[in-house]
Amino acid sequence: MVDAVTKSKRHWPPEFNALIGLIGIAIIFEVLGWLVRDQSFFGNITRLKIMILQVSIIGIIAIGVTQVIITGGIDLSSGSIVGATAMIAMSFAQVGSYDKAIFLEQGWVDLPVIIPVAIGLACGLFAGLINGLLIAYTKIPPFIATLGMMVSARGVAKWWTKGKPVSFPTDSYASLGEGMTPVLIFIAIAILFHLILRYTVYGKHTYAIGSNVDAARMSGINVEKHLVLVYAIAGLLAGLAAMVLSARGLTAQSGMGVMYELDAIAMSVIGGVSLAGGRGSIVGTAIGMLIFGVIISGFTFIRLDAFYQEMIKGAIIVGAVVADVYRQKRRAAES
Repeated sequence: MVDAVTKSKRHWPPEFNALIGLIGIAIIFEVLGWLVRDQSFFGNITRLKIMILQVSIIGIIAIGVTQVIITGGIDLSSGSIVGATAMIAMSFAQVGSYDKAIFLEQGWVDLPVIIPVAIGLACGLFAGLINGLLIAYTKIPPFIATLGMMVSARGVAKWWTKGKPVSFPTDSYASLGEGMTPVLIFIAIAILFHLILRYTVYGKHTYAIGSNVDAARMSGINVEKHLVLVYAIAGLLAGLAAMVLSARGLTAQSGMGVMYELDAIAMSVIGGVSLAGGRGSIVGTAIGMLIFGVIISGFTFIRLDAFYQEMIKGAIIVGAVVADVYRQKRRAAES
């Protein structure tokens, strides 16, 4: 009798459900490909490479957002941080044979790649630290704190060059976005934080805070310090994504990163990260990223108009959240 009850309460992990969803969506687009285009969706290697490249940069952001959501928070600022960081980092990565987009003197040209990279990472880290400090020590809701940063960072992106795009980076900076480098960067970051969340004290504290913040505090965890660290890491990864994005396009514009924060949240939730906090994994987020990539590439493949794509993508995001709410209610009823 006990075994029967135990089996009835046993559930597949969210990552497995996401993987099944990925396979199902891939099969659907493969069938549609033959029906609509008379060709295989997965038969074109170039298309698959483009698909992975399109989502890998947002995937870098999603790794940071995943950790934020696991703590029970939210980050709406990552897309704007991408825009601001891209503008600032690219302005320090320009070559000397072109007019500078900002006030840099002629001596500040053709800088070693480490300088714009360090500046870009510092910009993202600084924005994340502000988010974390506001949330941890003023106790304002993460939604409000990161919403304020979203607006402010977008303003910085526009102010930095008075709206002018910044182009012509050095070859060493441009190499950050060449070929499959963005994908390799995503894979390295994903593996690193998968190991950190699973095997380190940082990971245990992150899950503990998301599961029950009061219990985490009573167990001796410095909740405020840890939240600052989590949001700082999210900002740092957004800054990294900004540099990869600008290097890939060989230009930076103040409008870069618009809606990236929502796509990153969607990737996390689709991959099984709970908006209630305390549950989720980098593996699930990576699967969610692939689901997102297949959907976007699949819609383009079957030539679905862009406005239909946006409507369906919105429905998928809402559906993922509804599924998460259902999972939480089911677990609460069984506990």
